[in-house]
Order: sequence, then C-alpha cells, then structure tokens
Amino acid sequence: MTPLVPVAAIVLTGGRASRLGGIDKASMEIDGIPLVNHVYAAVHDCAPIIAVGPDETGRPGVRVVREEPRFGGPVAAIAAGLAALDDSEALETWILACDLPLAPTLVERLSQVPLSSNADAVIAVDVDGREQWLAGRYRISSLRKALAQFSDPAGASVRALVAPLTLLTVTDEGSARDLDTWADIDEHRSRRKDQNV
Repeated sequence: MTPLVPVAAIVLTGGRASRLGGIDKASMEIDGIPLVNHVYAAVHDCAPIIAVGPDETGRPGVRVVREEPRFGGPVAAIAAGLAALDDSEALETWILACDLPLAPTLVERLSQVPLSSNADAVIAVDVDGREQWLAGRYRISSLRKALAQFSDPAGASVRALVAPLTLLTVTDEGSARDLDTWADIDEHRSRRKDQNV
C-alpha cells in the first residue's frame, strides 16, 4: 500500500565510498544488478525520481542533479534534490541512500505508515536500534524548513538536519541494511546465498 499523496524520491548516489576504497558504489553489482537499481526499483511508482550524483547513475525516467560542492555530503545532496523539486510535484519524498540492496522491502514496509499531522517523516530503525535517516519518507515542507537552519549545507550532519523534525520510526527487520564496507557486502552476499536468493 502506498501513501495517498504525491510522493517523489531523492536517491543519493554521489558519495566517495571511502570505506570501499573509493569505488563507484552505486554501479557495483549486488544480486546481479547495479546496487542503485535496487533503490530505483523500490521507487519506480514515484514522480519525480531525482538522483543526486554523477550522470552515470541516471536511468530512463530519473532526473540527475549534483550537489554543490561535489562530495559536499548528504545534507548538501538532499538540498540539491529538493531544489530540483517543484512543490506542485509532490508533498512527500523518499530520501534513500544508493546502497540499500533491500530497498524494495524497506519502501513497501514504510509505505504502510501514513504521516500523521504532527509527524515530519517516517524512517527505518535498524536491527541495532539505530535510526536510518537516509532510509525514510519525509514531508517536503518539513525538510525545506529544516534545511533553512544551514547557511551552507555542505559538510553538515544529517543528525543536525533531522534534529528539529518529529520522526516516526519503524523497526525495519533488516531491510534498511546498507553496504558501507566490504564486510557488509560479504555478509549480505552470504546471507542471500543461504536464503537461496
């Protein structure tokens, strides 16, 4: 079930992947397809879909923009994504990192949670109890207000961005697992092999 409001998607594809030796994480094949494609598959019904990162992370139907400066961090990327959104296009937007191989399950799970009038977002909480701010659906107007606290979003922390927001949290049961390190990738591949997926 999807929210009965227009929903956009902003996918962050332009990080340095420093813990992976600077590889192009978005294009790395996981389960036989580029990692970012798992995220695009999760939000294929959204409009518009905006990728913030290099041109090669674009796909048909995906609008690509770049944060300023390049590699300016996730808050700068969110700001660039929001700047590319017309307020008439959507009321809510997914904010998703590109390294979520189980994004379709995550999005399906969080889509079942409507934003109440006093909530600004619904986000996943991982199996270790950590809030995953780059795995959630946000009210666009709330994000714009939160961004206004920064004179320059480059280098700002996502923790600071979401601090003024009221977040609904959903235990993700593993679907918000992101792939930041080679150990994460090996663990994911091993788990999928064990599941014969």
